Amino acid sequence: MRASRRTVLKGGGVLGAGLFVTRLLPGWPGGGSDGTAEELAELAQLNEEFVHTTCWIGKQDCSMIARKVNGRVVKFEGNPDNPRNRGTLCPKGIGQIQAIYDPARVKTPLVRTNEKGVTGTWKQATWEEALTLVANKVKEIPEDDRSKHLIWQKGRSKAKDFYDDAFVKATGALKLHHGAFCSDAGYRAMELTTGLHGVLHPDFRHTRYLLSYGWDAMNGGGNKTCQITWHHQLIEARERGLKMVHIDPSRRSAGPFADDWLPIRPGTDMAFFLALANVLVENGYVDTEYLTKHSNAVSLAKADGTFLTETRTVTVENDDGEEEQEEVQIEMVWDTASGGAVAIDTEGVQPALEGSYTVDGVSVKTGFELFKEHVASATPEWAAELCDLPANEIRKVAMEMGEAALIGSTIVVDGITLPYRPVAIMGYHVTQQELGFQACRAAALVMMLLGSIEAVGGQRTDYTWKVYKNWEPFGDISVKEGPYNPYLKASKFFPINSNNSSIVAHAMLDPEKYELEAMPKVMIIHHANPVIAFPDQKAIIDSYKLFEFIAIVDPWLSETADLFADVVLPAATIEKYEGVMSATDQYNDAKALRIPPMDPLFESRGDIDIYLDLCEKIGILDKYIEVVNKELKLEEYAIPLGTRPEVRDIFDRWSKEQGLEGIEFFEREGVWQKGPVTADKFYGYAQDPPFDGNRHRFYGESLLRAQNDMKDLGAGEIFWRLYTPFPTWMTATLEGSPPEYDLYLISRKLMEFKQARSTFIPVLNELAPRQFLEMNTQAAKDRGLDDGDEVVIESQNALTGETRQVKTIVRHLETMRPDTVCLPHHYGFFTNPITKDQGPSGNTLFFSGEGYVSNTADQSFHVKVKVSKA
Repeated sequence: MRASRRTVLKGGGVLGAGLFVTRLLPGWPGGGSDGTAEELAELAQLNEEFVHTTCWIGKQDCSMIARKVNGRVVKFEGNPDNPRNRGTLCPKGIGQIQAIYDPARVKTPLVRTNEKGVTGTWKQATWEEALTLVANKVKEIPEDDRSKHLIWQKGRSKAKDFYDDAFVKATGALKLHHGAFCSDAGYRAMELTTGLHGVLHPDFRHTRYLLSYGWDAMNGGGNKTCQITWHHQLIEARERGLKMVHIDPSRRSAGPFADDWLPIRPGTDMAFFLALANVLVENGYVDTEYLTKHSNAVSLAKADGTFLTETRTVTVENDDGEEEQEEVQIEMVWDTASGGAVAIDTEGVQPALEGSYTVDGVSVKTGFELFKEHVASATPEWAAELCDLPANEIRKVAMEMGEAALIGSTIVVDGITLPYRPVAIMGYHVTQQELGFQACRAAALVMMLLGSIEAVGGQRTDYTWKVYKNWEPFGDISVKEGPYNPYLKASKFFPINSNNSSIVAHAMLDPEKYELEAMPKVMIIHHANPVIAFPDQKAIIDSYKLFEFIAIVDPWLSETADLFADVVLPAATIEKYEGVMSATDQYNDAKALRIPPMDPLFESRGDIDIYLDLCEKIGILDKYIEVVNKELKLEEYAIPLGTRPEVRDIFDRWSKEQGLEGIEFFEREGVWQKGPVTADKFYGYAQDPPFDGNRHRFYGESLLRAQNDMKDLGAGEIFWRLYTPFPTWMTATLEGSPPEYDLYLISRKLMEFKQARSTFIPVLNELAPRQFLEMNTQAAKDRGLDDGDEVVIESQNALTGETRQVKTIVRHLETMRPDTVCLPHHYGFFTNPITKDQGPSGNTLFFSGEGYVSNTADQSFHVKVKVSKA
């Protein structure tokens, strides 16, 4: 989008107010004074210009136009050319201007002058001094040992190619990330089941029936993107007649969009989905063609649950590019044409979907036959007791979904005739619970029964059809003997592993129990505040005391930095280059870059600049550049080795590699609109062959084999019990807490905030200035708690007996289950003056480790608590 005269005039009424506000910002004439008439006249003549950039404060990188006066940003507006935000911005996007000018930002590199574990005292340092300190600590670790002793911990990375990939690979560091606290239990479930990277969302343009599975539609966004994109699509779908059924302990999160609300008991989602499957199977709502042709529901399993296979020798390419012979196991099916068992990939095979058979004296059943037996007892009446929902309501939802799926129907999209199954689920953060991996699997199996996976109007997981790298490894899950790396990769504890930093803390505190190979020594933290943002705060704090050296890249002095950083490197906020940013809304493809709307304030630097300088100090700059070239797919315009490049030049080269004129394109237009996503890129059914020939894992036999391996290596039941081929109901660990802990504590995000960086923005902070406990109105009154009373919340670990307490105020909420309370994220800060004394973090109350993470090491945000007046 060009900054036309029309663009200049749009919203021009705020310019004068913007000029007045910016007088108080660093570097402005008369800053801090009331201003004379002459000064105001001078300000009125300042130059006005516009710069394209992208939002830095939120999740989905909305495109923005920065209005500048005399080199300072005074306003952000949405760019209408970005499919994700269509010219709009949420309050976070608009308010982030205050983050740029926040006087509490770290203004120069800082070096600690006192002991760690207490509030820091600091001396200002030059960039040369600070970078040299960090580089020397990295160089002290031999290159071959860096994956054992050097950790790079990120919060949310805004330029993965430069940080997660290039810096981590160039240094040899072990990467830790935030996904295990976000939604990765769902990611792992879908990667194993369908091979796609994501959780659950609908094809809003065609979906007609939506099950909102714990979807915080009003606050937390959804799979892949934030509120703006999904709200646009949801509202448009509602106008086309979409029905939405909300499954959640709280009605509030659905806003005005839900037609029906089923207030499910926390942690019982798996039982609900198994009951849906029971009704669908019982009433014949089964897409037999999909299951037969595109899933392993036809594969034959023996009495021990493992597949009947034939051994075949194939030629494969090893890591050195050489061909070698390898034996593989091919699943067998019952061929109805020949009346016998044959390999699943036999040409012309007609597999039986149901039935029990005998093959060479071995009794076998199809995966679907086993599933029918598995869900036969999972009736709505059974689930009603667990979920605390009326059985007739569960049955009603199942029947409505079965009818809405229109099994057997087709539709033409972009000239391709495709299956039409306009029923889907939206679910994301809700999978972060002990049973979350298998609960998401259960939801996916319901969609598989209906043939909804990747059909038009059906179940989506990613924005385009692309099989993720975990698909093949999850077909033969690696379970290794110790010793293990810090997050216990491929271990007997968590063979499928989402890389949970709180589990790292537990492993460091008990290395013998978790068979740790080596103790980490040095950590670089990138835009993360683990002491506040990660659950099990006590374990995080105790483990950080064990690090020899910690450096932090952040615009602010976080609580983690205050207590544990040796060096703080001040990163810029939005005033830097970053990318490449996806700008797709799933239907239109687009790319964007973050262009600095102004020079970095104070002595801060852009993150990419920091890593380039640090790699140069370490002596690995060429390695870093080689990885950047690879990740950005730079060939003709590859960055030359031997010299430190300018960041703008890197993005200029990438732009030219795409066939654009260079970075000037993004500086002028803001967004590269690549056009509509066509059906052959969008739908798995539109591939040739459909789904690239993969059969989705209806029966998770590899999970059973992993369970057997875990048992053989001596893992306890708490670790292996959820590695089952079908989602199998079991009582959650938290139910073992004493009866006085009679409430389920859950957590949620607030619309006003994103990560910690948004809580420091005054205009947002004023909207939600203190922590609160949401509690059902009648349940609160029964405990003698009035709205606004101060309360004590105490959590209890059902395995260890440990208890933890916080205080906050209670807020009555009619539309909350009586046995459930909710404590939002985003609080507990104490270093930034604007966030002091606003109440506790819920992460103080949540536990990690056994029973409070999923079988994939993903964090659970459920715990039993008791609440009393303070």
